[in-house]
Amino acid sequence: MEEIIKKADVLIEALPYIKRFRGRTFVIKYGGSAIVNEQLRKSVLNDIVFMNYMGIKVILIHGGGSLIQEKMKEKGKVAKYVDGLRVTDKETMGIVKQTLANLNKEIVAQLRELGAEAKGFSPEKDAFIKARKLSLADAELGYVGEVESVNVNALNKILTGSLPVIYPVGFDSEGELYNINADEVASEVASSLTAEKLVLLTNVRGIMRDAEKEETLMPSLHIDDVENLINDGVISEGMIPKVKAGVKAVKAGVGKVHIIDAKVPHSLLLEIFTDEGIGTEIVK
Repeated sequence: MEEIIKKADVLIEALPYIKRFRGRTFVIKYGGSAIVNEQLRKSVLNDIVFMNYMGIKVILIHGGGSLIQEKMKEKGKVAKYVDGLRVTDKETMGIVKQTLANLNKEIVAQLRELGAEAKGFSPEKDAFIKARKLSLADAELGYVGEVESVNVNALNKILTGSLPVIYPVGFDSEGELYNINADEVASEVASSLTAEKLVLLTNVRGIMRDAEKEETLMPSLHIDDVENLINDGVISEGMIPKVKAGVKAVKAGVGKVHIIDAKVPHSLLLEIFTDEGIGTEIVK
């Protein structure tokens, strides 16, 4: 009986959040190693379907870097990086596109099996993301792009009846295909829609003052403190672009940005529908 009562208490705790977020838009970015683990992926997708049934409008944007890396090895290609960005020649761009398209189909199929009206989108048919070539002063990245614009009207129409699943590839005005950082795409989409929340699923608990000690997790981070934390080395390496994408989104009007660990079972629900949460929120 006590266990049953505890379950009821959890539902009651979630009720104010369900009321608050019903009808609002959440953009969720999902990638990293957790996306290739079937058990972890099912947990994440179950959470997304739950939120969808609660009346939250969810857009899922997924990466697939580890899968792309595997496919490149199979082709005998060695990945090169500049400032954390994969140098992408024409052949690599083909591998990126095909790998992400196949993963997109898998995720859509799983979401549908779980009961969601999910719909996958490809850059060729559904030009949501207009890209431009990303140029660095001292390096040539090839077919690496950045977001130029987001087709907001098209996305809003889709959100009325389905759960869009998008991968981070875009076309430029000449019809050229570009690989774009998934965190950037998620940030731009959330900003364009003035989403209630942007959630970045990672493989760490959030932002910690000491990366080796989870008890140093920072539950909340104000955007004015970010630069100092980067300069002090608290925010470093792969977390820097995520946090910068989050700061950009919050400044553009997104309600909150959450950085959470996809390896924690039901991490999305624990972060969104409980009083304490489990990750780091970025606020203005």
